[in-house]
Amino acid sequence: MRLTDAGVVIRPRSAWEALDLGTLLARRHAGLLMASWALLSLPVFALLCLLLWDHPGWAILAFWWLKPAFERLPLHILGRALFGETPTLGQAFKALPGLLRPQLLASLTWRRLSPTRSFDLPVLQLEGLSGPARSARLVVLGRRDSAAATWLTLVGVHLELALWLGLISLFYLLLPQQLTQDWSWQSLIQASSGDWLWLEHLSNLLYALVLILWEPVYVACGFSLYLNRRTTLEAWDLELAFRQLRQRLGKLAYALLLGLSLTLLQAPSPALAAASSCPLPPQDPHGPEAARLLEQPLNSQAAQQSIAELLDAPPFEHRETVTRWRFAAPEQAEPQGELDIEALVEKLLKLLEFWKHLDGVALFFEVLLWAGLFALLTMLLWRYRDWFAAFAGRGLPRRRPAQAPPQQLFGLEVAPQSLPADVAGEAERLWAEQPRAALGLLYRALLSRLLHDHRLPLRAAHTEAEVLALVRGLQQDDLNAFSQAVTRHWQNLAYGHRLPPEALKAELCAAWRGLFAGGERT
Repeated sequence: MRLTDAGVVIRPRSAWEALDLGTLLARRHAGLLMASWALLSLPVFALLCLLLWDHPGWAILAFWWLKPAFERLPLHILGRALFGETPTLGQAFKALPGLLRPQLLASLTWRRLSPTRSFDLPVLQLEGLSGPARSARLVVLGRRDSAAATWLTLVGVHLELALWLGLISLFYLLLPQQLTQDWSWQSLIQASSGDWLWLEHLSNLLYALVLILWEPVYVACGFSLYLNRRTTLEAWDLELAFRQLRQRLGKLAYALLLGLSLTLLQAPSPALAAASSCPLPPQDPHGPEAARLLEQPLNSQAAQQSIAELLDAPPFEHRETVTRWRFAAPEQAEPQGELDIEALVEKLLKLLEFWKHLDGVALFFEVLLWAGLFALLTMLLWRYRDWFAAFAGRGLPRRRPAQAPPQQLFGLEVAPQSLPADVAGEAERLWAEQPRAALGLLYRALLSRLLHDHRLPLRAAHTEAEVLALVRGLQQDDLNAFSQAVTRHWQNLAYGHRLPPEALKAELCAAWRGLFAGGERT
């Protein structure tokens, strides 16, 4: 591998820029990569479909599981093409048996679901590492770009699924209408129906075609992440710069050496000898052999005495004596096996002092834990306060707070203050000129009486039919008949713009006076 022959710029990149580089590599060699993948994977897919024709789900699962074996061929092509040695299809397939042999079982078993599979494959195939050496190498390489390799796998899974569903939808849209008008989708999805196995195998074929497009990109992106990590760790960019600098300086150095040789050949020999001679330096009279060092005797005792005299003089003359209690040292060494009582007591005192400190620390942590427990219980009680209230009051009668009746229903004023004292008389007066106002007055007055006299729980969300259902619950035939008549004619007028007949005036007003004592409120 010669870095000077690389087909890309060797420099450190971010992980996402390295993924872009992998996409460009896959696009540069797209024809060779897609053709190699198709020639390798489609025959295997056809064989699996023939062997498992009655079980298309197992066929596509087995094909999907073999993807790590198929990925070794595109990586071999990319590794050779990066350094200017792009192989042909024949050369690539000749190298295929040697590519599949190392660690194929491991790649198809416990390493199959690794999210960094594309990033780890070059360590196995290009570096030829296995066992502890491979694990140590992956630890070093994965300290920075393993997250990007994981994201590459996750995005690839979703992209495969999106492309596969898109191809299935496109295939269905391209079918002639005469072919699909008699299809029954219930029969298509029945597991026991064997007439539609060709459709499942066709959808599996579409997935195999999606892999022809996507898998070379996936392998190339993992390979570019691996190259970027090695560039950062091994300083490939610096090595390449030094090599280029050496190549540029090498040509200049040859010219300088040639010129210097020609210059030296023209110089006279005595001058050359004089130039090549090196005179000795002059003798130093104060060198290490001078007599001044031999006439200064200095030994260790004199040095210690000089140091002591210096410490006794200012500013080092201030001394301080510190006293403390301690056990007296034994005069004689105790015989072997005899118990040292004083040392044991001293250790016991130190241990008691240590435990006193630990009691304070333990008390602090105990208080902290109790405070945390109380805070947790308080938070739980506050968080589930509605549930506790419902659970605690399940067996007790609930008191609903009294609510004031609404002032408006259906956009109509139903407060008693908004109604005249004689509702029937006012309705008779308005009927000739304003029948809508007259009928609306009767309907508003009816709603007000139902709210305040009969205590019906009417709400603004109720419909006219729900109001009539509540009136029927009162079991008053006259009130029920009057309510139905007023409501029906009000709906015809409000929604259908149909005026009530003139004879209805006397009937409704008489019924109002009969029900509500002449229509006057006390």
